[in-house]
Amino acid sequence: MPPHVRGEQRVLCRLPINLARLRCCGFYSAVKIAHRFSIILCLLALSLPAGRALQAAKAFAIVDSQTGYVIEQQGMKDKRQIGSLTKVAAAMVVLDWSEQKSGDLNQMTTIPPEAFVGTGENLIGFQPGDRITVRDLLYAALVQSDNIAAYTLANHVGHELQSIVPSVPSANASPVGIFVGQMNALAKTLRMDRTRFVNPHGIDTSVRPVPYSTAADLARLTRYAVNKAGFRFYVSQKERQITFDRGGKKIGYMLRNTNELLGQNGVDGVKTGRTARAGDCLILSAQRESQIVKEGPKTAVIPRHLVIVILGSTDRFGEGAQMLARGWQLYDQWAARGRMVDPHKTL
Repeated sequence: MPPHVRGEQRVLCRLPINLARLRCCGFYSAVKIAHRFSIILCLLALSLPAGRALQAAKAFAIVDSQTGYVIEQQGMKDKRQIGSLTKVAAAMVVLDWSEQKSGDLNQMTTIPPEAFVGTGENLIGFQPGDRITVRDLLYAALVQSDNIAAYTLANHVGHELQSIVPSVPSANASPVGIFVGQMNALAKTLRMDRTRFVNPHGIDTSVRPVPYSTAADLARLTRYAVNKAGFRFYVSQKERQITFDRGGKKIGYMLRNTNELLGQNGVDGVKTGRTARAGDCLILSAQRESQIVKEGPKTAVIPRHLVIVILGSTDRFGEGAQMLARGWQLYDQWAARGRMVDPHKTL
């Protein structure tokens, strides 16, 4: 990560040196150059805003999850590819189906051959015909960002929704098409007006039309998702053992979370993403202990919860840690001013 200046700026003080004694060694000129160079560096450092991180991400948003207030952002309305951050929307369609339509997450489903077409690497080692629970597919998609798991979820839940969701003649009426339609319907409900999902996993190569979203829209989606206890639990797991059946034989696999910041500095989720088009992408959820505020005879408990979305990064975890520190600094300043919420800066 490029260096940046935090907090109080410091100017280095030179130790007293008798330059006359150094002239004979040709050292005087070197000291003068070094002195001038140090002055230039100090002036450059002082020209930077204190505490302001130097961001390389193409777009980002730091948001108070409680109110939707945007604490800081850059290009948050710019349409960009988002890679596997797409799986947050896919997971929410599955969880909403389970909650609202009594869908059974413990139901076994079969991984179809189509799940291996254009979905990239197969780290878990699934094979067509493997049988696995919907719940373990959710873990595979959210914890280890597995594309085959995301496609199989869409295929299974799409089948379940075929008799419920009214079909549109011009739309893709396949199970996966119906599922993606529900992802876009969710986006519309959440006012994600600059988002288009075209598949359940976020792959954007050889795909028409091209999927896209924005940092602002993904912050809206994440605020919705983290309000669900089930979702919070899935994305908080650093590791998770899953099992699947292959021809009557049980196979176990230990999933490992792709989010390297999980468990650090209050980070409790959410998701990573990466494609050549999207660059490195990351959504973070981070919490601090709730603040107790007394207002006369009343006592208010105020949750402190940030959502950070980073798109088009070259170092998502370095920038994520940097933005988290910056986010809490700005949050504390905002809280000290009374948490006034500007409607023009609210999602």
